[in-house]
Amino acid sequence: MKFLVTGAAGFIGNFVSEQLCDSGHDVVGLDNLNDYYDPNLKLARLKRLDKFTNFTFVKLDLADREGIAALFADEKFDRVIHLAAQAGVRYSIENPLAYIDSNLVGMATILEGCRHNKVEHLVYASSSSVYGMNEKMPFSTEDAVDHPVSLYAATKKSNELMAHSYSHLYDLPTTGLRFFTVYGPWGRPDMAPFLFTDAILNDREIKVFNNGKMKRDFTYIDDIVEGIIRIQDVVPFRNAGNPNTSPASSKAPYKIFNIGNNKPIPLMSFIEAIEKAAGKEAKKNFMPMQPGDVPATFADIDSLQKEVGFKPETKIEVGMQKFVNWFKRYYQKSKGVSHT
Repeated sequence: MKFLVTGAAGFIGNFVSEQLCDSGHDVVGLDNLNDYYDPNLKLARLKRLDKFTNFTFVKLDLADREGIAALFADEKFDRVIHLAAQAGVRYSIENPLAYIDSNLVGMATILEGCRHNKVEHLVYASSSSVYGMNEKMPFSTEDAVDHPVSLYAATKKSNELMAHSYSHLYDLPTTGLRFFTVYGPWGRPDMAPFLFTDAILNDREIKVFNNGKMKRDFTYIDDIVEGIIRIQDVVPFRNAGNPNTSPASSKAPYKIFNIGNNKPIPLMSFIEAIEKAAGKEAKKNFMPMQPGDVPATFADIDSLQKEVGFKPETKIEVGMQKFVNWFKRYYQKSKGVSHT
């Protein structure tokens, strides 16, 4: 088949593109290569795909309505995996308009491309951040998610609502995947695994928010990719008998799933896993909770397991050892990296 993967120079999109190409599909990878973080890392990820003759890269912004429409019309994709977005909770507090352009306008251009070109399945990235102020654990796709605590989370919830409307109106099969703290080699420089590893290896202190009383459902990149690849083959269908009472499904061809490790890790245990992998102790600066943050995330993945027979299971010690090994190789023990 022919796939469009948006965010192909991003962390998850790069691995998904690699997996699809390896399976023999034709992949067009789209990215705008913005400078939210070091573009050199994005270019290095793209270089990993040079070995595939069935991969084509297109530099294009999601907000370019005419450009996206022309791409869809020219390429006639069978399926679309939409992973591009302006990421980051903290950045959304400082630069909210960047999220409107990328996450809302960008989702609209992708939905329109799929609608007008008979794409058979759109799989798109949502986020565990949609659970916001929810206190019931684990987070279930059956729960209402109406109280986001950041604009980033609000845009992801909006994406789910936009997808449902297109599924209902135009019979476009859509599946939203709520990712839980994805980490691993080639990961994003603005996330804790990267920031902490960089600081520890280079003898700088790490900021430990909420005085260390946090838990995260860290999910290793290979597990996320496996979930995406499996779910893109499960195309939702219109089901007139569906009672329409679940937030995660509908009479329309629409589904929502969590992808997480189903095992929250205390922040201090996470730090210990990095210390062990790095062979160095962290210098810790304990700080209060940041705005837009939540104390814990925990994915209920029963519906994912039932649908595709897969459950992420990579242990944090194993995943962080692989990440630290990659980090050392990639940065060659440099004295710090650029996060701009």
